[in-house]
Amino acid sequence: MAELGFVDKVAARAGVPPEQARPLTEAVLRTLTERLSGGEAGALAPHLADELSPLLIKAAEPPEAFGYDEFLRRVADRAGIDRPAAERGIRAVLQTMHRVVGHREFEDALAQLPSDFRALAQPLPHGP
Repeated sequence: MAELGFVDKVAARAGVPPEQARPLTEAVLRTLTERLSGGEAGALAPHLADELSPLLIKAAEPPEAFGYDEFLRRVADRAGIDRPAAERGIRAVLQTMHRVVGHREFEDALAQLPSDFRALAQPLPHGP
């Protein structure tokens, strides 16, 4: 998927303008890379556009162990947004990644995250 397409989909899902979706996407991918093992992050990288995939490449250091609140804080700080916007952004990036990388690869990555991340990867139900 081309970078522009991925970022545009994140923008639409998060309800933010495309110029805010790019730093938001980068913040989520960088934070996700810190939380995943190098092998798992590296397995996701080839599925993203060339401009985004380097954000999922990490050195051989082990993944950091932090929970949902810390993930949310890091994304908000990196993207310069508030926590509710960060949560919407995380949800949008994870949902977009799920479609791009495929179900099995995505589930393998999600298995390394605390269970509360699973809810973020599920689409929000549409209202009446």
